Amino acid sequence: MVDTNEMIINLVLLGKTQTGKSAAGNSLLGSSDFESHCSPSSVTTRCSLGRSCRMLGIMRRNGCEVALRVRVLDTPSYPHSGLSKEQVRDTVRSALAHHFREEGLHLALLVLRADLPLCHDESDGAVQFIQELLGPTWKDFTAVLLTHADKAEEAGYSEEAYLHSASSTLLSLLNSVQHKYIFIDNQKSIIKKERTTVLRKLLNFIRQNNYQVLLFKHSKE
Repeated sequence: MVDTNEMIINLVLLGKTQTGKSAAGNSLLGSSDFESHCSPSSVTTRCSLGRSCRMLGIMRRNGCEVALRVRVLDTPSYPHSGLSKEQVRDTVRSALAHHFREEGLHLALLVLRADLPLCHDESDGAVQFIQELLGPTWKDFTAVLLTHADKAEEAGYSEEAYLHSASSTLLSLLNSVQHKYIFIDNQKSIIKKERTTVLRKLLNFIRQNNYQVLLFKHSKE
């Protein structure tokens, strides 16, 4: 029986090496489920599912408080230092089908570094990869997670100033996903208040999409 006093949101992290993808997943979960450290090669080589504890004080439904659980699928980066695009794509597809086959996926989070410019070729490659994974409605189910926001802040950029100075490539990407983006500092442990703010923003994106989910089928292709 479905617990109407509880909501589970399913997320997948996508992005290139050293964007802070796994660290962002740990911040969202409030844990250290995913291995994350500086490395000259891609750290994550397989998909891993992390689960948060039951969280209160974040959302309400029909005037009543609803407990929230978050499930985050961490994935190998693309491009990857040791895996081909096809290997990464097939690994992620299989994991999405395995973990989210019944409940579906609420949001894919494309992780980008706020302290590095986004180049046209990089953006095109990321978008093509997401399209292959999620299909033609990918824009409705994708949000951008801008990590290392502390570096941008140290350089004197507020979020508004950062976006005003951002490349046309980044602005075009944000426009294509209906301006679903979040800045996050995952260089240090995220405090509970900050995590609550981020999760509320994600819930708002999910609400804007009418709580729709993407469903995946098992495939041996």
